[in-house]
Amino acid sequence: MDAFVTFVWRISRVCGVISAALLLAAVLAVCHLVFVRYVLNQSAIWQHEFVTFSVIAATFIGSPYVLLKRGHVNVDLLPHYLGERGRFFLALFASGASLAFCAFIAVYGFTFWHEAWVNDWRAETVWAPPLWVPYASVPIGMGLMSLQYVADIVAIVLGRDMPFGAHDPSELAEERSETGGWA
Repeated sequence: MDAFVTFVWRISRVCGVISAALLLAAVLAVCHLVFVRYVLNQSAIWQHEFVTFSVIAATFIGSPYVLLKRGHVNVDLLPHYLGERGRFFLALFASGASLAFCAFIAVYGFTFWHEAWVNDWRAETVWAPPLWVPYASVPIGMGLMSLQYVADIVAIVLGRDMPFGAHDPSELAEERSETGGWA
């Protein structure tokens, strides 16, 4: 199981690199758009859609990396009031519910992607890119995020990672003593 968790963490890091590359490509496309439109005084055909699709893909594909780094928005008030056992079960519940949501979106995203692939859906613009390409980011991103949630659950159960980022129990004890027991 340790190898599985390490493997998924590596995949999530690769997703972060891909996401950053997509954002860089979007920035370069905007620079190209500005140059072509305002310096060369020509029309921009593909840049707007490319930027939109790239940012959306970066969001979905980068989500496993953000989860790995605990960068998603969460409310951590309740875990501070719970003991170690309570945090453990709350983390399992929250991760399980999030896993179910992401798996649901991945399955229905795959269905949507497949329909775009089979029916050769295209954007209704001059560029007319096939829509299965940007739609693929939904099942890929949510599928990999589901995998990251599984790895997080396994890491918590095996004691490789502490719930809610409390990496060292002594840190929590020190924080509690500094705040009069409210941490």
